[in-house]
Amino acid sequence: MPIATNSEIIDISIEIKTAELAKRFSKILEKGDVVFFHGEIGVGKTTFIRHLINKFQINNNLKLTEVTSPTFNIVNQYDIGSFVIDHYDLFRVTDSVDLKNIGLLENYKETLSLIEWPEKIEKKIKNKIDLFFEYSVDLNKRFVSIKGLSDKKLNAIR
Repeated sequence: MPIATNSEIIDISIEIKTAELAKRFSKILEKGDVVFFHGEIGVGKTTFIRHLINKFQINNNLKLTEVTSPTFNIVNQYDIGSFVIDHYDLFRVTDSVDLKNIGLLENYKETLSLIEWPEKIEKKIKNKIDLFFEYSVDLNKRFVSIKGLSDKKLNAIR
């Protein structure tokens, strides 16, 4: 189970760095993991998720699919062979009834759950991984920090 740990801040200012981190991250994620993606619009959350899902598809010899933010339909599912990835975007969610209607985390032990805008979730969730995406002060650079990984898993993605 993940434990709360702090990580250094990782520079993802150029997309290739985002792709490299997503590739390393794919090695430690498994069915039942819940990953929260925090950060402003345009900071790189969906780009990271696209690279992550595509890496799982490559690893399982599947055709690459277009991975877009499910802003309007709230959740997209990707069958990667060994399990399903649920990609949620809660930006447009206005109340907890909406979360219940989409079945948020109902079967999370059977999927990998990737959730953008998790601040909308009122219920506290234990054993999650938090990725915090941030701009630098001048908006020219982007960084991510990770919390909720064991030291072993954190070292595996460094």
